[in-house]
Amino acid sequence: MTDSDLARQVRDVSRLTGEFVLRSGRTATEYFDKYQFESDPVLLDRLAEQMAVLIPEGTEVLAGLEMGGIAVVTALGRHAKLPCAFVRKQAKAYGTARLAEGAEVAGRRVLVVEDVVTSGGQVVISTTDLRKLGAHVDHALCVIDRQEGGAEALSAEGIQLRALLTRADLEAAA
Repeated sequence: MTDSDLARQVRDVSRLTGEFVLRSGRTATEYFDKYQFESDPVLLDRLAEQMAVLIPEGTEVLAGLEMGGIAVVTALGRHAKLPCAFVRKQAKAYGTARLAEGAEVAGRRVLVVEDVVTSGGQVVISTTDLRKLGAHVDHALCVIDRQEGGAEALSAEGIQLRALLTRADLEAAA
């Protein structure tokens, strides 16, 4: 499957049009329903296989962000043969009460994994939290970069964004 075939498939299963309020508060006329590609095991596996080559050398742990990044990081970990951490938006007050469940992140080179990046806000927040736990984070990886300032916002925080697909890729696949 070529990159353009993969982009077309993601676009076909996940692109919605209308009026949507994004996490950033912005309104968009186009929305990529990430749960459509994350819930398709065959497509998710293809995405993870392609994303595995984008993992920076030296990465020790893949950290998927709640909620969409969890499915992606689980599939990606299978291909990369790397342990995964599942990062909550907020630590629970019960059980382990941990912000990052699964693999230990302290003192390790951690790659933050997200499904769709728009403003980069949640990646910045979660990276800050992971760094407070002792993780070394300087890269993030996503399935789709909407190219709406996320990469620049992350760069300002010392995080390089790598994306499997961009908004431009999805538009070109039409």
